Amino acid sequence: MAKITTSLIGEALVGEGPEIAHIDIVVGTKGSPVETAFMNALSSPSQGHTPLLAVLEPNVIPKPATLLVNKVTIKNANQAILMFGPAQASVAKAVMDSVAEGVIPKEEAENLLIIVSVFIEWDAIDKEKIYEYNYEATKLALKRAVEGTTTVDEALAKKDCAEHPFA
Repeated sequence: MAKITTSLIGEALVGEGPEIAHIDIVVGTKGSPVETAFMNALSSPSQGHTPLLAVLEPNVIPKPATLLVNKVTIKNANQAILMFGPAQASVAKAVMDSVAEGVIPKEEAENLLIIVSVFIEWDAIDKEKIYEYNYEATKLALKRAVEGTTTVDEALAKKDCAEHPFA
C-alpha cells in the first residue's frame, strides 16, 4: 500500500543572514492537482520567475521529479546563479537523501512530484551557505510533510505564544 496518497505540505526555515533558507514544499502523486500545478508552473515562466527542475548534475533529475520556484524575483545574474547552482543542487540532493533514508518510499518515487518554493535573498552571496541551508530546510520540510506536522493541536498550542522571527 502506498504511503503517500494525498497532497502533502511542508515548511522549514533554516540558517541565518542573507543566505537563510525558507522552503515550502508540496508533494503529490502524478495525476493529482499537484501534477497540474507542476506542469503549469514549469510551462509558465515570467520575468524574474523561472521555474526549474532540480538536478543532481546536468541531465540527472532526482526522483521524485522536483520543481523549484523562486519566492523572490530574480533581478540579476548573481542571484540567478545562486538559484540555478547551489539551491538547485541542494534541493535535488535533499530529495534523494530523503528517498535513501525512507522518508519518501523508493517504490513510490517515480509516481510522485514535488514543488519546492525557494527563497534567495537579493543580498545573498555565500554559495556554501545557500547549499547547506537549502539542503537542511528541504530535508526538514519533506520530513514534516510526510509526517503531517505541524498538527492542528501543535498549531493551536502555539497560536497565542508564537514568535515569528520577521514579524
